[in-house]
Amino acid sequence: MIVVGVDGSSSALDAVRWAAQEAGRRELSLRLVTSYQLTAGVAGVLDPGVLDLLREQGRRRLAEARDVAAEKGVAASVALESAPIVPMLVRESSAASLLVLGTRGLGGFTGLLIGSTAVALAGRAHCPLVVVRGDTPAHGPVVVGVDGMPDSEEAVAFAFAAAAAQGADLVAVHVWHDSPADAVLLGHSAPPDLALAQQRAYETLAERLAGWQEKYPEVHVTREVVRDHPSRALLRYAEGARLVVVGTRGRGGFRGLVLGSTSQHLLQHAPCPVAVVRTEPDRE
Repeated sequence: MIVVGVDGSSSALDAVRWAAQEAGRRELSLRLVTSYQLTAGVAGVLDPGVLDLLREQGRRRLAEARDVAAEKGVAASVALESAPIVPMLVRESSAASLLVLGTRGLGGFTGLLIGSTAVALAGRAHCPLVVVRGDTPAHGPVVVGVDGMPDSEEAVAFAFAAAAAQGADLVAVHVWHDSPADAVLLGHSAPPDLALAQQRAYETLAERLAGWQEKYPEVHVTREVVRDHPSRALLRYAEGARLVVVGTRGRGGFRGLVLGSTSQHLLQHAPCPVAVVRTEPDRE
């Protein structure tokens, strides 16, 4: 099942379109969810009819989103609750293969992907989180950021499966950074051997991809090793891509990718959908 958070914005409808296409490709069901809520202090002084209006607004949002999914040939189920949106989405994600959201929001979704709410969802969702920005390209490769830890295995697995399902090429990008200034700060007397570091980076990438090409022989893979800043490198490869996939943990350039500035930059500026694959989801 693919779950989409719907809030009435055009961005959310873009997310529905993307999710409906993905549901059709993967032969998965599609579920559209939204919520409404008043704070405790406000709820006590407003006319009870306000809640009825909010419920009706939620129904209209879901009806519009369901029509958009139907245009893609997918019949979607819907859910409307009076609840905080983040716990609701986390709960919905426990039975989902994907949780899909737009990049902008209205009402309770305002700023959903900027700040603490995005961190909460990326850190607590029980399935990969996909963030859709605008119209997504029909062509182009799937790009995956690969770090040097086994934790990136799930992101690589997700990227291969996505490339196979969409009939796309896969670009596997390993970013590393080492400079003479870093060596001095770390107390090393000699500058780093950049050629050796580059060779080790290629070996690291090969290790992380080992076995996946055999499992998905139909996927053409391009391996890229880049000495750069992670966000700058991934944004460059995102140009023309249909999807960028990153893991939530790692070392080197990808440390703190979801919780730090790199992820914020990628989610806000990537011109294509971004999939955030968490290594060990909490079981709440």
